[in-house]
Amino acid sequence: MASSAKVGIVTVTYNSELVIEGFMNSLLAQTHKNFVLYVIDNQSQDNTLNKLTQYSNLLNMVVFNNSKNVGVATGNNQGIKRALADGCSHVLLVNNDTEFNDNLIEVLLDYMSDNKCDITVPKMMYHDNPSLLWFAGGHLSAVRAYSSVHEGCDHIDQGQFDTPRRITYAPTCCMLIKADVFSVIGLMDEKYFIYYDDTDFCLRALRKNIQMHYVPTAVLTHKVSSLTGGKHSKFALRYLTRNKVYYIRKNIAFPMSYIFLILFLFKIFFDYLYERDDREIFEIKQRAFIEGFRMG
Repeated sequence: MASSAKVGIVTVTYNSELVIEGFMNSLLAQTHKNFVLYVIDNQSQDNTLNKLTQYSNLLNMVVFNNSKNVGVATGNNQGIKRALADGCSHVLLVNNDTEFNDNLIEVLLDYMSDNKCDITVPKMMYHDNPSLLWFAGGHLSAVRAYSSVHEGCDHIDQGQFDTPRRITYAPTCCMLIKADVFSVIGLMDEKYFIYYDDTDFCLRALRKNIQMHYVPTAVLTHKVSSLTGGKHSKFALRYLTRNKVYYIRKNIAFPMSYIFLILFLFKIFFDYLYERDDREIFEIKQRAFIEGFRMG
């Protein structure tokens, strides 16, 4: 039964001191109490770990203190493996730059039980503008090399996305997963480090007919890109470019993979020639494209 499910909550921290309290308080308020929190800290240099100790007697928590930043995908895998070893029936992957309703876990579990699906995800709003949607369902677009699409993103929430439904993509910002899914499709691909690891996971789920559903009655607010500097930072541009190339080569067969890669390379040159990107950004993307191509 959903009410007795043991949930392993996995979150990866990296210099998260400014967001961790809101996240932890959201967990403390949950109506579903049978959970273990697995915190994987990627060598935070701030006060994250000290803040976490304030909650050590308030909930069941296991902290992994990594000696270096191993990335989100590897960090998630550390937590998933421990949750499975501890007998958790479900794993909730969730960013710690989020806050959520007190019934989030209960609603996601109940919907999963009632609708016989394998993965459930909530409606996600911008934290600094809670009436603005960030995610209200998603899909993988075959014509865009199976890239992810956030449905409803940047729309004012007027209830137009309040129908639960099957989806083919969701970010691991918040994703409840049955434990046996991992035995079918495996863990996160650690080559990604950050970005595209969720897209890759969703594509593998789709190809194995794993049922993923959007549950709008579960609601979360997301402090988008608060921990990564945003998708236009040099860090993000490198990994988004590199990982897109790797993702295409890994998941799409020849000759379509090379068609998509050529189109992507043309776009990189186009953005520079038409001054959408300056020379520094152009060179970052060039190097990242080559790096991704060499990843196998």
